Amino acid sequence: MKFILAKKVEMSQVFDDKGKVHPVTWLEAGPIFVTQAKTKEKDGYTAVQVGFGSKKEKNMKKPQRKLGNYEVFKEFRLDVGLPAEALAKVGDKIEITTFAEGDKIEVSGTSKGKGFQGVIKRHGFHGGPRTHGQKHSERAPGSIGAVWPQRVLKGKRMGGRMGEERVTLKNLKVIKIIPEKNLMAISGAVPGHRGSLVEVRG
Repeated sequence: MKFILAKKVEMSQVFDDKGKVHPVTWLEAGPIFVTQAKTKEKDGYTAVQVGFGSKKEKNMKKPQRKLGNYEVFKEFRLDVGLPAEALAKVGDKIEITTFAEGDKIEVSGTSKGKGFQGVIKRHGFHGGPRTHGQKHSERAPGSIGAVWPQRVLKGKRMGGRMGEERVTLKNLKVIKIIPEKNLMAISGAVPGHRGSLVEVRG
């Protein structure tokens, strides 16, 4: 399993050999460093903890300082059947070159926060009629229940906070890699705003 942490730079477009344009998202990926290796025998599951970016020691929590001056710590869970020697060792460096152009990947991140939104934007409701006696309820949700059971059922779609959720996109393609700048172009859109952290798995 291949993985790396990256920051979203911007969306752009690139042309292929046939002159066809492809929308892409540029990511600044890695390098990341292994800060901890977890095994089934010792921790109950198999995983690798990695550090990404840099941070001043005075701004870090005390338990994290012994792991290194990294801005972000993330954990990638691995297959249980992997032998111990196949795991990355503490201090190992994982670079963008672990991926290649043409690889199929999945990207996870936090979607943009939209704030409080109504049911039309949040859930795709069609709204009420625009005429025939309708006055101020064009974008209203309508009824939220009947006389019985005298309560609003759980899961009822209503207005509320939208976005700021974990989103995973699968079957994205690596279009281009620039190793000397740690840049990677991914086909299509990637969740989150510019500068947000994303996880890339191969």
